[in-house]
Amino acid sequence: MIPRLLAFVAGVALLQIQPQLQPPGTVLACMPLALLAAALPLRWRPAGHLLLALALGFGWANLRAGWRMADQLGTQWEGRDLDLQLVVADLPQPAERGVRLRAEVESVAPAGAQVPRHIQLSDYAAERLQQYRPGQRWQVTVRLKRPHATLNPHNFDAESWMLQQNIRATGYIRSARLLDTQVWQPACLLHRLRDQLRHSMQTTLGSRPYAGLVIALVVGDQQAIPQTQWTLFARTGLTHLVSISGLHISLVAGLLAAATFRLWRRSPSLPLRLPARKAALLAGGATALGYALLAGFSVPTQRTLYMLLIAGWALWSGRSLSVWLILCLALACVALLDPWAVLAPGFWLSFGAVAWLVWAGSNRLRPPHWLRHWLNLQWALTLGLAPALLVLFQQLPLVAPLANALAIPLIGSIATPLCLLGVIFPPALLLAHWLIEQTMLPIGWLASWPPLLWQQPEPPPWALLLAVPACIWLTLPRGWPARWLALPALLPLFWPPQPPLASGSYRLTMLDIGQGTAVVIRTAHRSLLYDTGPAFSSEADSGNRNILPYLRGEGVAQLDGLVLSHDDTDHTGGAASVLDGIPTGWLLHSLPGRSPLLARRGTRPLACLAGQRWQWDGVSFTTLAPTAASLSRADLKDNDRSCVIRVSAACGTALLTADIERGSEQQLLAGQAALLPADVLLVPHHGSKTSSGEDFVAAVAPRYALVSAGYRNRYGHPRADVLQRYYQQHSEILRTDRDGAVEMSCTDQGWELQRWRTQQRRYWQID
Repeated sequence: MIPRLLAFVAGVALLQIQPQLQPPGTVLACMPLALLAAALPLRWRPAGHLLLALALGFGWANLRAGWRMADQLGTQWEGRDLDLQLVVADLPQPAERGVRLRAEVESVAPAGAQVPRHIQLSDYAAERLQQYRPGQRWQVTVRLKRPHATLNPHNFDAESWMLQQNIRATGYIRSARLLDTQVWQPACLLHRLRDQLRHSMQTTLGSRPYAGLVIALVVGDQQAIPQTQWTLFARTGLTHLVSISGLHISLVAGLLAAATFRLWRRSPSLPLRLPARKAALLAGGATALGYALLAGFSVPTQRTLYMLLIAGWALWSGRSLSVWLILCLALACVALLDPWAVLAPGFWLSFGAVAWLVWAGSNRLRPPHWLRHWLNLQWALTLGLAPALLVLFQQLPLVAPLANALAIPLIGSIATPLCLLGVIFPPALLLAHWLIEQTMLPIGWLASWPPLLWQQPEPPPWALLLAVPACIWLTLPRGWPARWLALPALLPLFWPPQPPLASGSYRLTMLDIGQGTAVVIRTAHRSLLYDTGPAFSSEADSGNRNILPYLRGEGVAQLDGLVLSHDDTDHTGGAASVLDGIPTGWLLHSLPGRSPLLARRGTRPLACLAGQRWQWDGVSFTTLAPTAASLSRADLKDNDRSCVIRVSAACGTALLTADIERGSEQQLLAGQAALLPADVLLVPHHGSKTSSGEDFVAAVAPRYALVSAGYRNRYGHPRADVLQRYYQQHSEILRTDRDGAVEMSCTDQGWELQRWRTQQRRYWQID
């Protein structure tokens, strides 16, 4: 049974890495072959059953994905005003300048518009921000677009997340009118209850620092947790305590089951009608189900609920099921009901952690002392989750065992029940918050030790295949021979091989950061970042969302130089996060002297002026603009102050132009025309109509024209007439809104090109 269940889940997972869906007829045509394989002679029948389970998993996931992808926004309806009648389907999420809503569409006008049922909307109208509640029915005018997000190596894949959440279009509200205050549907009533509990807890806790964590432990809403606390949890391995995980549900369900068992046995008549053991099972199962629904039904919540229900059913019916079978049944249930759960890191971490604890605690001749047993489990869990954490996040909190030793008993076992008690007795919330606050004081001290956080490049897939069996071998019981032989297999995981760049070669990566610019240039031993993209809010920007995860995944431990081309927020919005997050050598800039970025500790600012030169590993860098004469003009626009850099080597030349406009282009043509021809050109000003004059494009004559622009941005970049000028020069145009991150490697073999959206193509990505 267990191998077949695992094969079914493998089939579901296999579908989620496909570049396109298979026609239903093709999948159905393969089923007879799988059935035939299951009917093979007895000797080969187990393999046939595995093949059949794999095919069933793949076919089921393909069928479900086809249904979900059919519910999409028609391309002709993107960016147009649509009148929708909808119901608020989840907790409204306050944002910095507005509110985000999940909604279910009931009707649409015009009648022929192709609009999906499940959408996510933003509203920025101040008068409506406090009015939205789950279960309300609204008449709204909206503008929608298909699910699209930035796509970079080592970054969070928001398009995949939207598919998992069944968000089939996003947009914003232009006008709205409330129709009904409450839709009487079970899901709407549940979310209204969650919203009321959240509001009540916010009123009780006020502005206390860990109020967001307390709310998350009750209703699963994590939006109020600030970014600084998320960083703290990640550095100490406590992220699992933030979500309502198996620990919380098992604890609460166990407490209620134990209390029911004791009370039931003391009643003289009740045990005659139903044994106390079965009554406890009913109470525990009902508690687990209620808590899971209250928490939003996340993947760790589902895993625990299914495991508890399956185990409870076995005890009720008198069957004996192994822990491994219960775990695999829960795994298959999650994949069956939600095939996209396998895309979530929490799916693998949640089931992997439980499986590893079961493995580490089994196969012992006798139970060890409780303290030794606990220490063994902590060591085994840290080792067992290391491969997944390094692949998914490229970091491993070495302090996690110590932090968990403190946090699990205090937060998981004491504070969480107090939080739930606070639902009916609000003072308990204050006690729970005080306990969490006191617990986080020593944990914050542990997180302040940088050596206790291991960070490294992302390991290759084959290193993971070596590391998992090596970890299993290392955690075998004492006395097992030659356990040390597993250590060499772990080396590629912790020290992944990095293909070096030869001297005289360089790699240019234009990151996909929406409407803005961020370009990383690496030589054999040096790294340069050209601009840092936009800021999205006071806590989120391109620096911490896109650039730093990319640099960490690529193994860039420090920046030798940072260029801020000019004082526009779509080029400097992530600079503060970059300067805080990675050691940086010098800062070359065209910023005003009052810019706070120049006053940051550890920054060595240098004004960008034409004629500056340096060489790294056989690659030459030259600044072509701005000139001192142009900077002296008071009427000079920020765009024309852009720092223009030429990167050249024997293999080819790249020209980075930021947001220069036609006036600056003419100055470059007049003064430095001989330096303009380039193989790669970062198209000026994102392809706007004020740049890329015909004579400038002809002088550069790029083989590749790189455009950094946001999907359906409000400026209309890049302009069609501008792109036509590059087509006339036979340039290949690469765009972040269509290609994702673009990587250009200049080597002795010439230029090598990689488009991340093509390389990591998945069936849900739009063209």
